[in-house]
Amino acid sequence: MTKFKIKTGDIVKVIAGDHKGIEGKVTRVIRENNKAIVEGVNMVSKHTKPSAKSPQGGIVKKEAPIHISNLSLLDVKSKEITKTGTRVEGDKKVRFSKKSNQVL
Repeated sequence: MTKFKIKTGDIVKVIAGDHKGIEGKVTRVIRENNKAIVEGVNMVSKHTKPSAKSPQGGIVKKEAPIHISNLSLLDVKSKEITKTGTRVEGDKKVRFSKKSNQVL
């Protein structure tokens, strides 16, 4: 399995593609496909058949996965793109922003 710098709950910015420049929170990371689902990014219209859950059916807007390579992590304080590093604080291993040196 590949290791990603982006985890669920991180705030990211899209750096390439149709949705370039949009920021959002990662809701899910799909490791098998190297993709992530980000709130409000890559919205698609899905046609649903009537069911017990939605008796009317219709068109539902939902987020589609976007490739991890098109996402970049945002620094919590400055809201700028940053890289991450890891360090040991006490007895815990933590991720930190290389731009501001803040723990993520």
